[in-house]
Formats: sequence, structure tokens, C-alpha cells
Amino acid sequence: MSRLIQGLSVGQRCGALLLLALLAFAWVVPLLGHNQPNLQHLNAAFAPMNHAQPFGADQFGRDMLARLAAAIRLSFGLSLLCVGSAAILGVSLGVIAAWSRPWCDKLINFIANTVMSLPGLVLVLLITGIAPGSFIMLYLGIALTLWVEYFRVVRATVQPLIHSPEIEASRLLGFGRWYLFKRHIWPAIANNVLTLAAFGAATSVLMMASTGFVYAGLKPPTAELGLMIVELFPYFAEATWVLLQPLFVLVLMVLGFNLLAGQKA
Repeated sequence: MSRLIQGLSVGQRCGALLLLALLAFAWVVPLLGHNQPNLQHLNAAFAPMNHAQPFGADQFGRDMLARLAAAIRLSFGLSLLCVGSAAILGVSLGVIAAWSRPWCDKLINFIANTVMSLPGLVLVLLITGIAPGSFIMLYLGIALTLWVEYFRVVRATVQPLIHSPEIEASRLLGFGRWYLFKRHIWPAIANNVLTLAAFGAATSVLMMASTGFVYAGLKPPTAELGLMIVELFPYFAEATWVLLQPLFVLVLMVLGFNLLAGQKA
């Protein structure tokens, strides 16, 4: 663990600390009794900060502290799910394309180019439009957008390695492809994959918020950062401090993932 921390740059450490602080906030808040993000108190709309609601209330009197914590948990969960799925799919297809026959490489590359021909957000909106408000469709849309980046990077990195002296020597010694992947290929692509994962997590959070902006993602009363922003925007002049809270959290999450994706010192 200490070696991992020492291998991080100052920016990466700041990003990791920022994300850990947000995660701690998201999981500690429910333990303090703020665990009902959708509970409405219409007579307390835009209530100021007080002991019962330290972050105040929104237009329906819902506890902003509870809603922010729930939104952070949702964003982290979705980003982890999307990045994990996209990384597994992209890395697998990248290695297969680099290691297989030319026709297979051309077929997978054609599929990747087809996906990349559409802007990522447009593809997500098309998929979420099939079943608006579905978490599964939102997850599939983002994951199917992200895998291409892993595929292209892994394919370009692995192709020169396939006929390298190290892999040829391991083949002559009788080692199988799984050993060759663990011993030679993964160490060569690990840093790039982890960097793409951090950037992909930031992209997932932004895409989820973007679908909320146009009401194409999750539906009310779900506590989601983009949806919270678009719901509070009409009340900008009346309660600016409430609108700034989800905006600030969204900026911190994206900033944390982008800092974590920075190159090692």
C-alpha cells in the first residue's frame, strides 16, 4: 500500500483524497440520521440551514444533505459499474484483435469505428430513449460508449508485443496465453488502463448528469446531481445557495477523477 501511495504524484494524491472525502461524506451522512432524501415537507420549502437540515432544503422541503449524499453514492456506483464493464470488454477485445487473425481484427475494429462515429452523449441518449428512467439502460449506454477507448489503446499497445522476444521465449517454453497475458501483456497496458479508468469515471459522472439535464436519464424524485440541478435552476434567483450545492459536488467529483488520472511523477 505504501509503495502504491509513493508511486502517485501530488495531483493524484489530491484527487484520491478528494474522492475519499466525498465517499466518506456519502456513507457517513445516512448514519447521522439523514437517510430519507425523498421525504417532502412542503411547508419547509427552501428552509435555511438549521440543526435539523444542515444544508437546508429544496423546493419541496427535502433535506439537501440527504439528497447530496444519495446522489454521490449513485454517481460513484454508476461510474464504478460502467468503468469496470467497459474496461473488461475493451481490454478483452483489444487483446483478441491484436492476437487473432486479420479478419477478426478488421471486424472488431469496424465495430469500434462504428461506435466512435457517433458522439458519446448522442449514443447514450439514443439508448436511454428506449426506456427513459431506466438505470440499466443508462448504464448500458455509458458502458458501450467507454469501451472503445480501452480497445484502441490496448490493441495499439499489444500488437508490437505479440512477436517480441519475451513472448516468443515464453511460447517456446510451453506457457499458455493466460500466462503470457499476466506476465507480459498486462504489465505493459496496466498504467494506460488505470488512467483510462479514472478519466472514464469522470466521463460517466458527467454523462449521467447530462442526461438529467434533458430529462432523458433517471426520473424524479431520484437524487441525482444533474436532475437536482435542472430542477433547482428555475429557483436560481430565489435560492442560489441551494442550486450551487449539487453544482459544487459535481465539479469536485469530476476534478477528483481527473486529478487521479494524472501521470505518475
